[in-house]
Amino acid sequence: MNWLEVTVNAENVDLDWLCSLLDGLGAGGLVIEDQSDFETFLKENREYWDYVDEELLREKEGVSRVKFYLSDDEQGRSLLESIRSEISKAGLSLSVAPVREEDWENNWQKYYRPMEIGRKLLIVPEWEEIPPHEGRVVLRLNPGMIFGTGSHATTRMCLEEIEKYAGPGKKVLDLGCGSGILAIAALLLGCGSALGCDIDPKAPDTALSNAALSGIGAERFKVYAGDVLKDHKLRKIIGEAKYELICANIVADVIIALAKDARAWLAENGRFVCSGIIEGRQDEVRDALIKSGLRIIETRNEEDWYCFSACLP
Repeated sequence: MNWLEVTVNAENVDLDWLCSLLDGLGAGGLVIEDQSDFETFLKENREYWDYVDEELLREKEGVSRVKFYLSDDEQGRSLLESIRSEISKAGLSLSVAPVREEDWENNWQKYYRPMEIGRKLLIVPEWEEIPPHEGRVVLRLNPGMIFGTGSHATTRMCLEEIEKYAGPGKKVLDLGCGSGILAIAALLLGCGSALGCDIDPKAPDTALSNAALSGIGAERFKVYAGDVLKDHKLRKIIGEAKYELICANIVADVIIALAKDARAWLAENGRFVCSGIIEGRQDEVRDALIKSGLRIIETRNEEDWYCFSACLP
């Protein structure tokens, strides 16, 4: 099915009133794009991000609009004209853009291709043929809208570090697992079991689906949704074991807050690999790791991002 993306400019308009009006006219699934809301979201969720793309900030500058989608058929166009007529009475106008469903869902996939990472891994999107790989370990992946494809510098650095430390029977803890790529890579490289967690409620389904693409079942990989810093039940589950490999590709503030936990959860001779650390925050993270009692054994830097590997003293 094809769709119509309808945008109503809401500058100098009360958004609650506009949404109520549109809802009453039959426009469901309203998407509000507002600069002040965006800025509030960033401010109130500061612990979950370190960097916001300048292009995204420019895109949101001065924005106040409401979007919704209608089916591109007789029924949808009839509803569109009814809505257009009613909002024009309020002195508002709308714009319409056609959206093909296959473009909506899959267009981003053309930018995601098989990638060789390190000496052993080959990341292959689910929809791509597996290319000749000369003995590399193939990790199939469909990240959807969850972070973790292997293309970002932070993920690549983590994967290359995991390649060094993965080994038979090792337990893995993936904090902020996203698509599951780090834990799945560790399992494919020989680790025995993995536990992942992420604040995104969609992460468990996505990560387990990706694991299944590589032949890994729930008996080896368990994933939970929750805030590892605040969810006491989740922390209890994590604390039931020691891990030879702990990964955290998150952001600096969360890594700093997790430093003591990482030390407590790390097994003897284990390794803690952390990234998602933007240029300018690396010294804070390094100090927090050392203060927690960890010893940093490697520091990596790519594209203004940092990755640390640490162990017990």
